[in-house]
Amino acid sequence: MVSISLGSSARNHRTEASLFGRTIILERIGTDGDMARARRLYQELDGQVDCFGVGGADLAITVAGKPYPIRTVKHLTEGLRTPAVDGGIIRRVLEGDVARHLETIPAVTQNPRRAFICVGVARYDLAQGLAEAGYDLLCGDLGFGLGVPVPIRTLARLEQVARVLLPVMVRLPFAWLYPTGADQGRNQPKYADWYNWATVIGDDFHYIYRHMPARLPGKVIVTNTTTRADIDELRRRGVAYVCTTSPRWEGRTFGTNVIEAALTAAAGVGRPLTSAEARDLVAQYQLAPSILEL
Repeated sequence: MVSISLGSSARNHRTEASLFGRTIILERIGTDGDMARARRLYQELDGQVDCFGVGGADLAITVAGKPYPIRTVKHLTEGLRTPAVDGGIIRRVLEGDVARHLETIPAVTQNPRRAFICVGVARYDLAQGLAEAGYDLLCGDLGFGLGVPVPIRTLARLEQVARVLLPVMVRLPFAWLYPTGADQGRNQPKYADWYNWATVIGDDFHYIYRHMPARLPGKVIVTNTTTRADIDELRRRGVAYVCTTSPRWEGRTFGTNVIEAALTAAAGVGRPLTSAEARDLVAQYQLAPSILEL
């Protein structure tokens, strides 16, 4: 399977893994935010691979069970014969269970239950799972998305923001919503009070890094795609633990789009998995968040 990403080509990687009872070649190709190039790659490889992973972007944002398709991203995969998945189903299954796994970390159990989610609408199941486990929430959607430094502190308020803003925002150019290409490597420290308040900081690594302060002593990061360089950077900033929602191969973790594409390829159904099928396969292969102490 191949993951075609709007992210940086500097993070390209190819590996062969024994996964789900099969030997699967996993390849990630970044297009540096070039949507036309991404579309060409999808078309050129259509029918030649078992499944595409849609990387660096979501086909839709799902909040409280309601999907909000992102128009410019869905265009990338329209008309393909090969199934294309963005990892959303797998992410919702795994991130909803993260709170239980965090209970094994002393840095969590010995500190206030406070969780900062950079963009809660994109990580709704993570936010919901943490809230149900008794965490105080702070979601930075208005700051990260609109530059308005107003925190969102409840799921009800997050759902209200989603109902109002997402129908408009999913029509905007994708680069306005998420860092792509070279923008993924830029760090402009901001909202330090939000980062410092939290015990657990969760989101896609690029969102966390985007405004990350110089020091995060003792913090627990919950994210998905990380490279060796990312882990080294977090270690330098004093992070205590990294919890990732996907397996670690050769020192890095692939995005959930890669995991979902690999599961889809292994299942051999020739179409995206249903939520029920994904949950069954996650249970069958005992997929679970992994924890790395730094």
